[in-house]
Amino acid sequence: MSEQSSMSVYLNWARERLHEMDAALASLDVKAAEAEAASKVKAQEIIADLKKRRSDLEALLKTQAEAGEAALAGAKIELDQHWAGFETQMKSFFDTAGKQAEQQQATFKDIAAAQAKAWRESADRFREAATKVTTAGTTDLDAVLTQLKSDAAQAGAHLETLKQTGSQSWSVFSAALSESRKAFDAANQAAWNALRGSGPKS
Repeated sequence: MSEQSSMSVYLNWARERLHEMDAALASLDVKAAEAEAASKVKAQEIIADLKKRRSDLEALLKTQAEAGEAALAGAKIELDQHWAGFETQMKSFFDTAGKQAEQQQATFKDIAAAQAKAWRESADRFREAATKVTTAGTTDLDAVLTQLKSDAAQAGAHLETLKQTGSQSWSVFSAALSESRKAFDAANQAAWNALRGSGPKS
């Protein structure tokens, strides 16, 4: 179970980032189509780069996942770099697009929805894996699942509050998404550590 749980931590991390990338690209594609001719070319160049970064991350993830837990753990730094590059290019898009508040808010909403989807999927995968272990640790696993859902609800409520205010800058939206991402990673790690049973609970 130890290797499976470690793989699940990395795979959940990657799935969450891919969901966000897909949501951002869908949102930005719509806005690029509406852009004025001068900024449209630059916006399309940035979107093409974002799509390549997303494909590269997915390809790297697939290769490392097939190679096993150790390879995936070793690739985490490279995966993080791909993610950071994607985020930087997304900021460039907003700088190029003239920092339109409406587009930033729409993209934020789409990414927040992708994060919520990732939380739900992670909880479902954890619940499914937990049913396969012995009932000796069921109480602990139930508590962890409850905590995972609580953390997801708390992160979702914070993002929902920002969605309602509407007039925030991309840096505020980005910081909130980053905070939610960190909470997701911590909750995901805690859940899968608990599933290890006698393993470390860090």
